[in-house]
Amino acid sequence: MCTRFVYNGKDTITGFNFDIDLSVWDHKIIKEKDRFYIGIKMPDNRYHSFHGVHRNGNTGTLLYVHGNPRGRYVEGNSSYTIADLTENYIRGILSFDEVLHILQEQKIVYSPDTTMQAMLSDRYGRVLLIEPGIGYRLEQKQYSLMTNYSVLKPESTRPYIVPGDDRYERAQAQLEKQKETFSVSDAFHILKSVRQEGLWATRVTFVYSVMEKKIYYVLNNDFEEMSEYFFDT
Repeated sequence: MCTRFVYNGKDTITGFNFDIDLSVWDHKIIKEKDRFYIGIKMPDNRYHSFHGVHRNGNTGTLLYVHGNPRGRYVEGNSSYTIADLTENYIRGILSFDEVLHILQEQKIVYSPDTTMQAMLSDRYGRVLLIEPGIGYRLEQKQYSLMTNYSVLKPESTRPYIVPGDDRYERAQAQLEKQKETFSVSDAFHILKSVRQEGLWATRVTFVYSVMEKKIYYVLNNDFEEMSEYFFDT
């Protein structure tokens, strides 16, 4: 369960709530010269960067979604997993335009162990919404938003909506009211309003300001204790 948005005003600001079951996934904040990311420990015993920001402005997140057969994992050079695509983007191996070319030329599939969809954005406010087995959308508008249900084909995941889960609608209503002056503080206000508690609680919330080249983040819904990470020049 996660929430991700990008808002294009005077600043390009991205916000992300990372909601996870701690009994299933091991994670930690990792800060490097070129990357800030939420490391997810995988079977290879490494912390992978599936949710994070590169100093060049590449920002990527994976969000769990109920899968569809057309996006199932397959091996071969003709396909690219959504996890590899997202991590390579956050690592700065792939540019936004290179990802777009891959989407046009190759089949995007789920990873072997989970079904995910992605939102990728760059420092210019361009956004790619990628849903394996369904397709992708390139947009650059006032705001883009994604949670754990399909944006491109909503009817495909509508039967799986958890009763009472209206995070998308609540975040959307707030984003629609924002102005050019949308700030880091405004982003945190929205993320706090759609935070999760319980088994799938929000473990990390981060906001990235392209103009400031800075990430602001809080842990475990403690919005009174904010930390910062700055990409120096």
